[in-house]
Amino acid sequence: MDNKLKTILKKALNMSHEQRAFIAGRLIDSLDEKADMNIEVAWQHEIQKRIASADKGEASFMSWEKVKKRLRGKRIDTD
Repeated sequence: MDNKLKTILKKALNMSHEQRAFIAGRLIDSLDEKADMNIEVAWQHEIQKRIASADKGEASFMSWEKVKKRLRGKRIDTD
């Protein structure tokens, strides 16, 4: 890794969570030069459907801590 890249990375890692997330998103987007608009539209519809479900009280939610435990295969209480 060259010095310029090391400097950029060091500066980025010292930024806030929100700033790092923004930069990460933009970098990922820049890798996908041929985004399929049909997929983008489908994701937007799915997002709207999930938001509507949550707004109507039809969705169930779980804390991030429980999600991490579940992903690690640990037993969790579903309270």
